[in-house]
Amino acid sequence: QVQLVESGGGLVQAGGFLRLSCAASGRTVSRYAMGWFRQAPGKEREFVATISWRGASTYYADSVKGRFTISRDNAKNTVYLQMNSLKPEDTAVYYCAASSKSMSITSSYGAYDYWGQGTQVTVSS
Repeated sequence: QVQLVESGGGLVQAGGFLRLSCAASGRTVSRYAMGWFRQAPGKEREFVATISWRGASTYYADSVKGRFTISRDNAKNTVYLQMNSLKPEDTAVYYCAASSKSMSITSSYGAYDYWGQGTQVTVSS
């Protein structure tokens, strides 16, 4: 089993930045694709970013492209999401996810079988 724990969320003003971390334990995720999703109040969980097992490939939702950067450190079993130029519409609970089914980038919710508990990101205007 894989346990994922997110950290780094908080309250920030529009235009600011945050860096989310996702630490995996229980098993190495070095051969797993990893992703970040988010869920705003009253909305469905949506894809944000994904990274391949070696970090060579990344893919982003259009809404965050150019502002967010996903990265990973397999030696630390950790994935990161650098979020710059934050907007109020980025306010959501952010979830880290791991896919044992894919080593390549994937934006499909169903491809991920391990999820963290989420970390709140609030962007004030």
